[in-house]
Amino acid sequence: MGGRHGGGGRADVTQTQKEAKQKNTSPHAWEDLRQCDDATEDYFKDKLRMSPRVFREIAETLSPFLQRRVTFYREPLQPDLIVAFALYRWASGETYESGTCSFGIGRKSGLVVVRDVTSALLSAYRDKISWRTGLQKAVVLRAFADKDFPNCHGCIDCTHIFIDKPANCPGEDIYDRKRRFSVQAQVVVDLNLRVLDVFAGYPRSNHDVRIVHLSSLWVRAEAGELFTGPPVMLPFGVRTNGYLLGDNDYPPSEWVVVPYGGVSQHPSEIRFDNKQKTARGAVERAFGRLKGMSRLFLRSHKTNMETLPQQFVVVCILHNILIDAGIPFDDNLLWEVGPDGVRRRVDLGMHRPLRQMCMESSTGDALILRDALAERMGTQ
Repeated sequence: MGGRHGGGGRADVTQTQKEAKQKNTSPHAWEDLRQCDDATEDYFKDKLRMSPRVFREIAETLSPFLQRRVTFYREPLQPDLIVAFALYRWASGETYESGTCSFGIGRKSGLVVVRDVTSALLSAYRDKISWRTGLQKAVVLRAFADKDFPNCHGCIDCTHIFIDKPANCPGEDIYDRKRRFSVQAQVVVDLNLRVLDVFAGYPRSNHDVRIVHLSSLWVRAEAGELFTGPPVMLPFGVRTNGYLLGDNDYPPSEWVVVPYGGVSQHPSEIRFDNKQKTARGAVERAFGRLKGMSRLFLRSHKTNMETLPQQFVVVCILHNILIDAGIPFDDNLLWEVGPDGVRRRVDLGMHRPLRQMCMESSTGDALILRDALAERMGTQ
């Protein structure tokens, strides 16, 4: 009996390993990541969304911030393991229970690890998300000018971060009409999909205009700190120091240019809206890449509301690191086969529905700026 029981145990373990591989998860993910064979490169990209080289660079950069934390866990955990688990958690979107088993650490340690790595990334890469300056700024401006938007600095939009209902939180503040709980993140990107500014953590019930008014972006823009380049002259004698492209959830302003929208449009308005939508598509592609590479933020998940905004900022930092490292985005990350066997995009619900735009903040100067840009397009 004992021999048969032992043999059955080994068979059960083998079956568990086979089932884990079929589910694309390994019960020994950390050991697999430490292997040095031909499969390592692909395995790293599958599990952490990056190459072994980029992982090592990040781990080495964060090590000074994490060394003092090694003995704070139930068992001493080395910095490279700590970093790998946090990256795996964000990339896979697995629960703490499942993810910690893959790395041989306890759930409580897993919670602390994510908090510590989040803090370390924010400290070590504090300048990774920043407004472009110098030559880099000139490259951004040239790219937008080539799309008929001279002196444009980026595209702005908001996205949902879906979550499970937090304890002791009034549900009406954070659920939408489909009873899904979420908070919003406001992001500014350039045409290379690089994140220039991020502001996260406000409940779903807030309108985009409210969020932009609460953000440091608003303060800096209104103080004249963002758009400081040489002004560009447009038709009708209009001069602009710079602006962003937004959708109709934002009211027109002197630094957010939105489409005309509506029906029975003039041909010049149709041309402007088409070009504006094409250029503004950069922010939607950035959201797709962000959430495709960090599955945790693609669907509802349990979270600590106090650390959620910082974790989303950290994912944007990693997004920029991968762009700088030339790590290509795998479009397959945006697709999956559902229970019904149908292959569909997994990012279809990440954007919020169009709402009535508030014109109270619109100014004559904002509308004239849009008209001047539309007129310039017609003369090119």
